[in-house]
Order: sequence, then C-alpha cells, then structure tokens
Amino acid sequence: MRSVLALLFAIACLMAAEKYNGPLPPKPDLPYLLHANNLVETEEAQAHQAKNDTFTISGAASPARTPLAEPIFILDARQLSPENIELYRLEVKNGSREVSFSSGRRRGGGRSLHLTVTPLSGHLYRVEAGEPLENGEYALSPNGENRAFCFEVY
Repeated sequence: MRSVLALLFAIACLMAAEKYNGPLPPKPDLPYLLHANNLVETEEAQAHQAKNDTFTISGAASPARTPLAEPIFILDARQLSPENIELYRLEVKNGSREVSFSSGRRRGGGRSLHLTVTPLSGHLYRVEAGEPLENGEYALSPNGENRAFCFEVY
C-alpha cells in the first residue's frame, strides 16, 4: 500500500512540476499556433451559410500557417469554452474555403477532427490536434457558432 501511495505522490509531483513557461497569448478568446517560443495568431473569420449544409469563408488561403502536422494552440479562454471547439478541414473552391455537412462527402468533409484540450493554468489552455493533419486549410470553430479561427498546414 505504501508503494502505491509513494508512486501516486511521485506522479503528482511530476505533474505539478510541468508548469507552462511558454509565451502567453496577447488577446483573449483567440487561438494561437504554438511554434517553439512564438505564437502565431489564427485568422478570425465569419463563416457564412451558403446552402443548408455548406458554410463558406472568404479567401482561398489563411495567412496563419504551420508546418506541423499535429498543430498545438494556446488559448486564453475568457468567454470561449475550449471543450466546445471543433476542428474542420476546409475545401478550397472558387477562391473561398468551405465545409459541407452533407453525408456523402469524400475525405470526411463536415466531420470534426479529434482535439485534445489540456488546462494549463487559470484561463490558459493547450488545444492540440489529436491526429496528423494533411496539408491544407483548416478551421477551429466553437460548436453552434459561425465564428472560425483559420490556419493552413503546409
């Protein structure tokens, strides 16, 4: 029993030692891509409903870019709920980015991709893609909102 308690105490000490010492987001409620010790602001956009099941974002590409296939975001969540953020792959069509929620789309269009949310301290969260992303355009979006935080994986 003592060895189990000692092991649990050691694990708790290690977890407490893993404090976030990286850069802090300058703006609240805006996800930032984490690149070593730098933060890259995601492109905040409004998705417009083009058809019953398709949402469109203007522009063919996001200025926020990352070479990481499993990007990490740092978020100072004041009004945004990190647990309600979803990740979508966007298709580029006619100079715009779009996601369609109809059921017969290839490449899982409209299917949210897996995210892992880890509280760091206070309002600070680490949000990570839980699977490797192919090169292309993506958006983080709060569930039930048309707000999108866009980025490109290259």
